[in-house]
Amino acid sequence: MADYTIEWDKKLHGFGVRTTSSGAKSYILNYRNRGGTERRLTIGRCGTWTATAARAEAKRLKAEIDRGADPLAERAELREAPTMAELWEHYAEEHLPAKRPASQVEDRALWKTYISPALGSVKVIEVEFRQISRLHRKITDAGKPVRANRAIALLSKMFSLSVRWQMRSDNPCKGVEKNPEHGRERYLTGEEITRLMKALAELEDKESANAIVLALLTGARRGELLNATWDQFDLSKGVWTKPSSHTKQKRTHIVRLSRQARDLLDAMHATKARGASYLFPSRFYSNGEASVRPAWEKARELAGLPDVRFHDLRHSFASFLVSDGVSLPMIGKLLGHTQAQTTLRYAHAHDDALEEAADRVGRIVGRK
Repeated sequence: MADYTIEWDKKLHGFGVRTTSSGAKSYILNYRNRGGTERRLTIGRCGTWTATAARAEAKRLKAEIDRGADPLAERAELREAPTMAELWEHYAEEHLPAKRPASQVEDRALWKTYISPALGSVKVIEVEFRQISRLHRKITDAGKPVRANRAIALLSKMFSLSVRWQMRSDNPCKGVEKNPEHGRERYLTGEEITRLMKALAELEDKESANAIVLALLTGARRGELLNATWDQFDLSKGVWTKPSSHTKQKRTHIVRLSRQARDLLDAMHATKARGASYLFPSRFYSNGEASVRPAWEKARELAGLPDVRFHDLRHSFASFLVSDGVSLPMIGKLLGHTQAQTTLRYAHAHDDALEEAADRVGRIVGRK
């Protein structure tokens, strides 16, 4: 015997109120799906729903059913639908390993710090544009406009993949207005490099100091240096072959090393531990994140360069080459740029060098 009773509505077929033996009452709707199977769907509890609202919902559902929908099956499908946390796990397994180590660390930090707390438990199919926009605004209002842009970029990639993986049919990130980002370029002067080199000589952490000096001598990115292994170098020829997995452009990049860089590498190689594969083994941690931050912060403090970032060493490398008359295409090759447009940021320094050269000619002609 059923432990409930149903009072059917006389005007709307299939709509009624179910009362359990404990006295709990709920609005329900009976219907048959397209295959002829009888279904019983609970609209909501009496008291939470008014009779008028429940009847209106029943009418809406019946209209959907007439068009071939099966609301109860859709609810069951939604319960089984993947959450954002499950999408992240899929992303971390299928897509993340193909990214550079530094990018993997960045993505994991963005997910853990911003995205997971806000959307981790939400079903992928239920995430809406307004939720994405709200998250972007929240991170921006916390004083991190660039991080806000990066979080949305990660979400957009995840949703693009979710479409491919048939978790949903669209990308709710489309249309989110990004925060403006103004490129910041800082170049070290000759006097500042002297101060920095003096500070590096005073550091106890000689391994990190060597990494910083090599960054200045090669223009390499931090991740390329800290993940570099000895088998990438031919010290007799003065060549560093960066594998595609370590470069931003995902292309093998062959670099000619200066005499000073070769001397430093020779000295490092002569004192390296037996069996060590990494140039900077104690900088490479088991979680895949490499860092010289403590040493870099100390060096900046000693040199009085609080506004200089590690990446500015790369800019300075290029700036000195330009000032010395090296062409922009040649600098692009040294830095591993695949697009000429990327190297054009140093054009103003090139113009300064040309102007100085023209002035020298002018002075010579003037004396004659």
